[in-house]
Amino acid sequence: MRTLILGGGLSGVALGRLLHEKGHDFLVLEAEHRIGGLCRSRTEKGFTFDTGGSHIIFSRDGEVLSFMQGVLGQNQEKRTRNTKILFKGILVKYPFENGLADLPKEDCFYCLNEYIKTYIRHQKGEVPPPATFRDWIYATFGRGIADLYLIPYNEKIWNYPTEMMSCHWVEGRIPMPPVEDVIKSAIGIETEGYTHQAIFTYPAEGGIEALVRSIARTIEDRIVTGFPVRTLRFEDGVWVAGDGERTVTGERLVSTVPLHHLVSCLEGVPSSVMDAVRSLRYNSVACIQIGILGPVPPLSWVYIPERDLGLANRVSFPSNYSSHVAPPGCSSILAEVTYNEGDAVSLMTDDELIGHVCTSLGKMGFLTGDRVVYSAVDRQRFAYVVYDLAYRENVRIARDYFESLGITLLGRFSQFEYLNMDACIRNAMECAREWQ
Repeated sequence: MRTLILGGGLSGVALGRLLHEKGHDFLVLEAEHRIGGLCRSRTEKGFTFDTGGSHIIFSRDGEVLSFMQGVLGQNQEKRTRNTKILFKGILVKYPFENGLADLPKEDCFYCLNEYIKTYIRHQKGEVPPPATFRDWIYATFGRGIADLYLIPYNEKIWNYPTEMMSCHWVEGRIPMPPVEDVIKSAIGIETEGYTHQAIFTYPAEGGIEALVRSIARTIEDRIVTGFPVRTLRFEDGVWVAGDGERTVTGERLVSTVPLHHLVSCLEGVPSSVMDAVRSLRYNSVACIQIGILGPVPPLSWVYIPERDLGLANRVSFPSNYSSHVAPPGCSSILAEVTYNEGDAVSLMTDDELIGHVCTSLGKMGFLTGDRVVYSAVDRQRFAYVVYDLAYRENVRIARDYFESLGITLLGRFSQFEYLNMDACIRNAMECAREWQ
C-alpha cells in the first residue's frame, strides 16, 4: 500500500521518514523546488536566516527531542536562552511575570497587586470561566501583567483583537505562574519560567532547514519537488493526485498542506465546508533579515509589545544561535512582522520594510545604519493559526468532511492548529504508529 503525502515541510518529511523506517511505501509531493515549508532557510553572502521566522529546537517531549538532535548528529550547537521583553526602554526578563523587579516601581506594584487580587479571587471561587482569550489573560495573570504586556503583545502578533479570540488553545501552552514565583520576581529573587526552553539546540550550519534536510536524508528518492497538487480524486480504490501534467496514485492520502489549498484540489466540496475553510483565519509573516558588521547584544530574542517601536513583534539574533550563520566579524538580526493580505504591511515593498525595521532597530538601540551589510525579506502567507470565536465550529466542519473522505490531516495548517516543531513531529510519530 502506497501513501501519498502532500507537502514536503517538516510534518510531511518526518512522516515519510518514519514510514520508511517501518518499510512502508510512500511518496512525498512538494509544490516548491525545495523542501522545508515554514522551516526553510536562506543562505547568501555568508549569512543564514530562517525564512519562516526564528526557530529553535527544544521540547518537553524527550522522544521527539532525541529524534531531532539525533538526526542532526554533529551539526548542532547548544545555547542557553537569554530572552527579554523590551518595555519602556528596559530589557525585562522573559517571561514577563519572572521579570517584575526589572520594571519601574509603580508598574511592578500594579502587576503584583493585580496578580494577587486575581489569585485571591481564584481561591474564593469568584473567577468565572473565561469566554475569550482576553478574559483568560485577565483571569490568569491579573490586569497589570495583562495591560502592560500580554494584551498589547498578543494583539501585535495575532493582528487581531484578543476579545474576539477563543481561549481554548492556551490551556497547557501558557501555564499559570505560581504565586510564590510572582512574589519572588517582584522583590528581585531570581525565578525561571518555561524551563524546557532554557537550553536549546540549533543547527551549526544550514539554519533550521538543516533539520528538515537531515530528516529527509534517507528518503530523498521518495520526495518529488516541483509537484504542486492541483487535482485530487478517489477512483477504483486509489487516490489520484495531479499537477496538471503528471499524475501519481496511492491507496492512502495524508495532507500536510493548508486546508485552503486542499479544498481547491477536490471537486464537489459542499458549500458548507468551503465556507468553513474560507472562514478559518490565519496570519502571514514578513521576515526581515539584517546582516551587520560587528557584534549584537548577547540575546536570543526580544519581544516588542510597544507599537511605538515599530511593526516587529519579535527580534531575534541568529548569530547567537550558531557560530556559523554569519561571516567573520559580522552578526545577524531577524525581525518578524505579522500581517494580513490587503493591510498596510502587505502593501509595503521589501525596501520599505527593510527601512522601517532598520529605523525601529535604531530606536531600540540594536543598530546603527552604517553597520548594515546585508538585507533581505521573505514572506510566508501561512504563518500563524488565529483562533477566532468561530474557529472551533469551522474546524470541526472541515475535519469531519476530510475524515469522511479518508484523508488524514497532519501539520500546522492541515490540522489548523498552532503547532510547534516538536508537536508536528509528535503527531507524525503517532500517525506512523497507527499504521503498523
